[in-house]
Amino acid sequence: MNEMTTITTTLKDWETDQEVRWCPGCGDYAILKAVQRTLPQLGADPAKTVFVSGIGCSSRFPYYVESYGFHTIHGRAPAFATGMKLANPELDIWLVTGDGDGLSIGGNHLLHALRRNVNMQIMLFNNEIYGLTKGQYSPTSRLGTSSPSTPGGSVDRPVQPCAFALGVGARFVARGFDVSKNLPDVLKAAHAHKGAAFVEIFQNCIVYNKDVFHDFAAPKGAEDQQLWLQHGEPMLFANGTKGLARDVQNMTLKVVDVVDGDWEAAGVKRHDVTNRALAHMLVELPFGPFPMALGVIYDDPRPTYEDAVLDQDVKSREGKVADLGKLLSKGQTWTVSGTAADPV
Repeated sequence: MNEMTTITTTLKDWETDQEVRWCPGCGDYAILKAVQRTLPQLGADPAKTVFVSGIGCSSRFPYYVESYGFHTIHGRAPAFATGMKLANPELDIWLVTGDGDGLSIGGNHLLHALRRNVNMQIMLFNNEIYGLTKGQYSPTSRLGTSSPSTPGGSVDRPVQPCAFALGVGARFVARGFDVSKNLPDVLKAAHAHKGAAFVEIFQNCIVYNKDVFHDFAAPKGAEDQQLWLQHGEPMLFANGTKGLARDVQNMTLKVVDVVDGDWEAAGVKRHDVTNRALAHMLVELPFGPFPMALGVIYDDPRPTYEDAVLDQDVKSREGKVADLGKLLSKGQTWTVSGTAADPV
């Protein structure tokens, strides 16, 4: 596979002439702008960039990015994206999905794109609700969520998207939220990863699930509840006054106080993006007692699906001559003789 050729663009080059139509105040606006700001910094080529989506509020995304785009069918965007990558590995594919589209009807397809490790960036917008169909509870809705489909409160235990991704074999897992200034850095890291890069983006649904992430994702005032992870750096939060240490007795993590900036004395651990066990612990930390783990949680590449398929194809053709007639006559064949005028 050839390396992508970088070109010079600006944010304006990635904006379409389409009217952006989400509810006023929707977090999707901020995510769209973050992506449009990031693409020029990546040196991305609009002629080789494809945005693929399924169905849902987030799935309007391809209309608003000046590149190739496919608004496909409910939950099946990963299958379309996989086919595109196999047909033309030079395409830079961004898959846009939501918690309903990607984890309900599309859970099976998302699973296979991740376990196969198809080289694409997968952005899952998580607002913990079905927005497009007017506020029913979704696979990620919390216990007790009151909605038109759960008037007595949801009794389903919610899916944790990053835990799902790790569980099915994803090699890159990250988190961000719509209005975060750090979201472009998360997207850049996902793009740099060769393979299926899964990014959960917490997104505020202003109409049906307003401020559900306010405790850690408010535009201002929630910084103390955010743990922004960086490889090799101590896992500190609350302006460096708290950190995560290993709880040896329970084989998990615990919150510790950091006095006078001495995080080593407090036992705070450094983040290691290649440590799969640590990644599992981070994505399943209960919010409240713990901060929300954000940034790149896991990044440990392996060979991609399309490289393996194309390599296999090349090897299968070595030393062979293309002969369609021979291929068609191979196996059990028979010849029908006579003419239409002959009696049956």
